[in-house]
Amino acid sequence: MKDSTQKPRLNRVFYISASLIALLVLFGAIAPTTFASIAGSIFNFTTRSFGWFYLLSVFLFVLFLIFLAFSKYGKIRLGKDDDRPQYPFFTWIGMLFSAGFGVGLVFWGVAEPMSHFFTPPYADTEALTVEGARLAMAYSFFHWGVSQWSVFAIVGLIIAYFQFRRNADGLISTSLSPLIKERPYKQPLNQTIDILAVIATVMGVATSLGLGVLQINGGLNSVFGLPNTAWMQVAIIVVLTALFLTSTTTGLDRGIKWLSNINLGTALVLMVFVFFAGPTIFILETLTLGLGDYLQNFIRYSLRLQPYQQGTWVQDWTIFYWAWAIAWSPFVGAFVARVSRGRTIREFIVGVLIVPPFIALLWIAVFGGTALHLDLFEGTSIAEAVNADVTSALFVTFAELPFSFILSVLSILLILTFLITSADSATYIISSMTTNGSLNPPLPVRIAWGVLLGGIAAVLLIASGLEGLQTASLISALPFTIILLLMVFTLFKLLRQENVRKIK
Repeated sequence: MKDSTQKPRLNRVFYISASLIALLVLFGAIAPTTFASIAGSIFNFTTRSFGWFYLLSVFLFVLFLIFLAFSKYGKIRLGKDDDRPQYPFFTWIGMLFSAGFGVGLVFWGVAEPMSHFFTPPYADTEALTVEGARLAMAYSFFHWGVSQWSVFAIVGLIIAYFQFRRNADGLISTSLSPLIKERPYKQPLNQTIDILAVIATVMGVATSLGLGVLQINGGLNSVFGLPNTAWMQVAIIVVLTALFLTSTTTGLDRGIKWLSNINLGTALVLMVFVFFAGPTIFILETLTLGLGDYLQNFIRYSLRLQPYQQGTWVQDWTIFYWAWAIAWSPFVGAFVARVSRGRTIREFIVGVLIVPPFIALLWIAVFGGTALHLDLFEGTSIAEAVNADVTSALFVTFAELPFSFILSVLSILLILTFLITSADSATYIISSMTTNGSLNPPLPVRIAWGVLLGGIAAVLLIASGLEGLQTASLISALPFTIILLLMVFTLFKLLRQENVRKIK
């Protein structure tokens, strides 16, 4: 492992990836219409040509992880054979919760089931009906369940294996070193891989920042009547960037730790209140039925495309989610890896694939279930409001509950602290990736990446809004999906060798 006491050095990965992102920001700022047109064309080409590739890849990740968990490879420890977990189980679960429970779930917890309720995933399902509500919840569970977390688990497992088992650095390119070996093109190829990982991470984080900013703007519009415009969103990004850069200067053990505690406490308070203030029995029944529908239709949903129909529902939802998860995976995976030292592969997989998804499904059942109950049985029109403005989903639901103003303000603060925490952590991870895997990247590098993250999120919102955010994830995730598949192959090859040497 690299000596963390050595002074971090910038390399080509930083200069090339930062330059590419900066050029993209500049192009989008100067010519937003052209930028949006080009991005839209790439979006359509990617979804039409490679949607099948995303679906098959994520399905393969799930199967591979299940195989590892139940095989004899599951006994292998992420560290030395006599290492034990660095954190107690419940502390570890809390960290996984903090990593996975991001602003995306707060954004889509109501918006997704109500969007599917208004526009069903299947054309033969009537909208705004009981059958439509059940299908909406089942698909929402699918999108936030095991499949999305399998991508994070794959990256986290491989990074942890190389860092703690093989005493290597945490760079993405290091996980492919057994394939590349000492060939003449090793260094430029390694740098290319790390550049792709950095760009994918930046796009994934920018997507989450953009979604959060859209929702904050929607909340400010619903609660305080502030305009819901692109320039208001840019103003929010400027304030947000200043806040998370301030947090960055305090270090990992102060800013991020403090904000994470606020995140967990606020999220728990909101969920418990809505659970008891809303239709409690309906929520529990929705959770139970949704789990059953999710398990029953898992393979069908995992491999569903629309080659016989003229529709884009799968591209707009499932493929977008998988691409977003893949783009976000270097950051989440690196975080999950760092807190998982000493656990066996089996413990790692079971913990990562079960606990965070279940928390996500519980959140969707509480908030999405409450909104569905209000529309089905109490005559509200939340689905129509969400269809008109997806960013207002959470707040129009709160308007039907007691203490709606307090709930809305708390939610805006929750989204803000989630964004600050995510952006702060992401700048640290990206800075590490661009300084040869340094555990202490220089502050100027972190600030530079923070500014670029805010810039790309602002450009995407101005150029094409939500569609631009989705396009960014899809484009950046495509080459990184290939890298993930190679990482899976490399890990399996190394585990087989280790199995022969130590377990047989």
